[in-house]
Amino acid sequence: MKWSWNIGSFRGILLKVHTTFLLIIFWVIYNHLSKGDNIISTLIGVAFVLALFACVVMHEFGHALTARRYGIKTRDITLLPIGGIARLEKMPEDPRQELWVALAGPAVNVAIAFLIYSLLKITSQPLYFEEYDIITGSFLMKLMVLNIVLVVFNMLPAFPMDGGRVLRALLALRINYVRATDIAARIGQGMAILFALIGIFYNPFLVIIALFVWLGAAQESVMVRMKT
Repeated sequence: MKWSWNIGSFRGILLKVHTTFLLIIFWVIYNHLSKGDNIISTLIGVAFVLALFACVVMHEFGHALTARRYGIKTRDITLLPIGGIARLEKMPEDPRQELWVALAGPAVNVAIAFLIYSLLKITSQPLYFEEYDIITGSFLMKLMVLNIVLVVFNMLPAFPMDGGRVLRALLALRINYVRATDIAARIGQGMAILFALIGIFYNPFLVIIALFVWLGAAQESVMVRMKT
C-alpha cells in the first residue's frame, strides 16, 4: 500500500503504518490540548490510542497466523486510522478453514478483554457494570470495553467484517460458495442501509461505515464471481 512505511515484522509478516494513521494521533493531541489538558493527560491519551491499535494488530495477526496453518501466507499488515488490514495471499477455499481464520481475529480480542478483566479482578478494582465507561473509566477498563466493542462490531454479518466471512463460511457448508457469498453480501448491504439511515439521524460517522460495508460486500461478491 502506498504511503506506508515498515515498523517491524513478526513471524516473517511485515507490519506497516499508513501515513494517514498519524492523523488520529494529531487529533488526539489537539483534542486534549484544546480542552486545556496538561501534557501528562495528553500523553496518556496518545498511549491509550497506541494500546488500542496494538490490540488491533494482534487481532490481524490472529487472522494471519491461523491462515498460515492452512498454507496461506500474509503479505503484510497495515495500520490505518479505521483499523488494520491483513493482506492474505488468498482466502481458504475450504469453508471450515475460512471459518477458523475469520474467527481467529475476534478470538484474540476476547482473550485480551478476559486478561484485562482478570487483572482488574486480581487488583480488586471495581467491576460493576455501570462503571464500564469508555469516557471516564480507567485506562485498563476502557481498553477492556473497547476490545469487547471490537468483537461485537467485527462479528456483524457483513463484509468486509469478520462476521460476513463467518456467515459465508457457514452457508458454504451447505450451499454453493458463490450462492453463499451472494447471500452474505446482500445481508451486508442490507445492514449498510440500516447503518446509513441511523447515521443520518444520529451519527454521521455511521454513514461512512455504511459506505465502507456496502462497497466491501459488493467487492467480495464480484471477486468470487471472477474466480469461478
